[in-house]
Amino acid sequence: MAVIHYHASLTPTKLELLAAWLPSQPWYRDGGGAPDLAKVGGFRLDDPDGRVGLEFMVVTDAATGTSYHAPMAYRDHELPGADDALIGTAEHGALGHRWVYDGARDPVLVTQLVALIQGEAEPQAQSITATPDPTVTSRPVTDIDTDLELTETGPVTATSTPAGTELHLADGTLTVWINRILHPGEQHDGPGVSAPWHLPDGTEARAAFVTARYQPRAHESSI
Repeated sequence: MAVIHYHASLTPTKLELLAAWLPSQPWYRDGGGAPDLAKVGGFRLDDPDGRVGLEFMVVTDAATGTSYHAPMAYRDHELPGADDALIGTAEHGALGHRWVYDGARDPVLVTQLVALIQGEAEPQAQSITATPDPTVTSRPVTDIDTDLELTETGPVTATSTPAGTELHLADGTLTVWINRILHPGEQHDGPGVSAPWHLPDGTEARAAFVTARYQPRAHESSI
């Protein structure tokens, strides 16, 4: 269970870390200056081992009005081989030094995201301990091989484009697409995750945060 430390400080803050990191990403919309970010939504997932903080944050840049979906993983140690996925480091008032990673490259976050898609993990409120978030909904991948356990994702292969990040998992049979820029009302009828966030005028919007597609393994023909 993720425990929210309500009164603990984080230096630099999550928004400061994201403001420094976002301009180097291919999906960033340049407003001519540094991003002016506000947190406008999101949710959390629990790490079954209780070691890694898993958050799916939505921030809006006042300079462009763009709403970004930023999955983040908070660790108490460096993630080997993921230097290029590091958003930054920070000092937590209760937990000490933390490494903050782009969640699309963190195997714990990706595994739990797949579990969420498959209905095997429960979304949690972003800022309240041990409180499910019923506004986050998921639709599972159903046309899978019976011998494939999708919650065991294995190594993460991530490719980012100006629209989002594509993950190839489960020996390449499962593709998960993370929408990095959210557009109100942009839903998806297939497998994935949708959730709400707030627009600058205070109204609530909703869209697909994540979509998924399963491609069965090709079976060699015998002669």
